[in-house]
Amino acid sequence: MSFLTLAFAAIFYAATILLVVGLVRRIRLYWNTPAPLKIPTTPAPTTQGGVVLRMFREVVFFESLFKSTKWTWLFGWLFHMALFAVLFRHLRYFTDSETVLGLVAFVSPLFKYLAFAMIIGLLGLWARRLFVDRVRYISAPSDHLMLVLLLLIGVSGAMTTFVAHTDVVAVKAFFRALMTFDFGNMPNVPADPFIVVHLLLVALLMIIFPISKLLHAPGVFFSPTRNQVDNPREQRHVVDWARKLEQ
Repeated sequence: MSFLTLAFAAIFYAATILLVVGLVRRIRLYWNTPAPLKIPTTPAPTTQGGVVLRMFREVVFFESLFKSTKWTWLFGWLFHMALFAVLFRHLRYFTDSETVLGLVAFVSPLFKYLAFAMIIGLLGLWARRLFVDRVRYISAPSDHLMLVLLLLIGVSGAMTTFVAHTDVVAVKAFFRALMTFDFGNMPNVPADPFIVVHLLLVALLMIIFPISKLLHAPGVFFSPTRNQVDNPREQRHVVDWARKLEQ
């Protein structure tokens, strides 16, 4: 067992633990945070089914962002949809399901080019932070560093596909071994600079994800401006001191 294998195993175990524990803690905090006041962004649905439909449009089509600014919507939607497609291709590294692998193999000839769409989307979002005055004013260094990290992940991943082809079988065997704690049969990570850089950057992203603005991914589902039914008259919130006065 090589030093590189041990190092990457330790890094990804630590990154996975930090990611899972951090996300669970954050989601638990979101779940337990009270939101008694009715503050949905209007016009808002008046039924629970309408809320589900609204959340679907928000998550899939970025409806509110489309209504706000078309250029930001274009680059943001392009990046997120391309990222989803790229992550779907990565399922081949973690499963042996014939159904999943067959579907991944079917879409891979097209989806692999979406790495460039992901990069273009990120460049557009970064240009927005650099050249739009009102956005540049509120952008912190961490906002730029996060975009740089995502860009480097996208570029290094594209390099493993289109420049220096990575041994996909070896990488899959490595991660499947990690999932089963089968250290004795764990193959070496390919001695490929692009895949090494790519994996290190992905591990870094996993570590910082629970403490970054990327938490908007699960956070959108807990946003009271989006997930509340517009029924303030039917379900009026009365604070405790006012309820005592009414009595």
